[in-house]
Amino acid sequence: MSAELFSVFYQFADVFAFLILSAAGLAIVFGMMGVINMAHGEFIMCGAYVTVGLVNLGVPLPIAQILAALTAGIIGMIVELLIVRRFYKRPLDSLLATWGLSLIVTQSMLLIVGSAVRGIGTPEGSFAIGGYTFSTYRLVLFGAAVAVLAGLYIIFMKTRFGVIARATMQNAAMAKALGARTGRIYSISFGIGTALAGLCGALYAPTMTLIPTMGATFVVESFVTVVIGGANVLLGTAPAAVFLAMIRMALNASYGQIIGQIGMLFAVILIIRVLPEGLSSVLVRRGR
Repeated sequence: MSAELFSVFYQFADVFAFLILSAAGLAIVFGMMGVINMAHGEFIMCGAYVTVGLVNLGVPLPIAQILAALTAGIIGMIVELLIVRRFYKRPLDSLLATWGLSLIVTQSMLLIVGSAVRGIGTPEGSFAIGGYTFSTYRLVLFGAAVAVLAGLYIIFMKTRFGVIARATMQNAAMAKALGARTGRIYSISFGIGTALAGLCGALYAPTMTLIPTMGATFVVESFVTVVIGGANVLLGTAPAAVFLAMIRMALNASYGQIIGQIGMLFAVILIIRVLPEGLSSVLVRRGR
């Protein structure tokens, strides 16, 4: 019985980690900054490719993953400075600009590295409980997802930078009038968001085949998680991931992964219909 319970928890943790790690960066860029970043998947791809490249050069995997996340963050800050900064008040234009960037990056990677890159294999091995065998690395991913949530809460809720960043994103003109360097705040926040996307790719690089379009695997789940989380992304993303993970886990176990994904998307439609402001609106009202 304990093995079966752990199996249920393991499946939930696997889906939850996927949703949180793929959505964390988007929660900042789209949820907080209002930028529809259609290149989110390409920053995830960047993290994965940099990780594999560094590991093949002999860099230890954890260090390679950290360097990959930093690389994605630096590239994100450059993209924000050169492209995104011009579209903060024009969300549809930001969608088109980042979509164009997505196409350019995908096709460029296809020309440069080819259609697929050999992976590095899943580390950490496996363990058995009862008649079930589990991958240890999947639990590492769950731990990483929890750590990312805790880190975001500390950065944006408990630090001076977080206070200024939230003020800037709520009313940039007022924050600037009070002395906040809004341009720098936007750049750093966008960099944090893209670094988290790169971290997602870096963490999942050992588990999948690398192809230039691999970012699309993460994009749908990341957007729906952020959207149903609601306006307060720091409060709503985690409950949204828990809710979606439970639905997808149950449907995956009974009907397979395709039905699980379809059912999850139906659940998203219902939530948006019933709670157009997302799950965070309910939590905020109960906290008052």
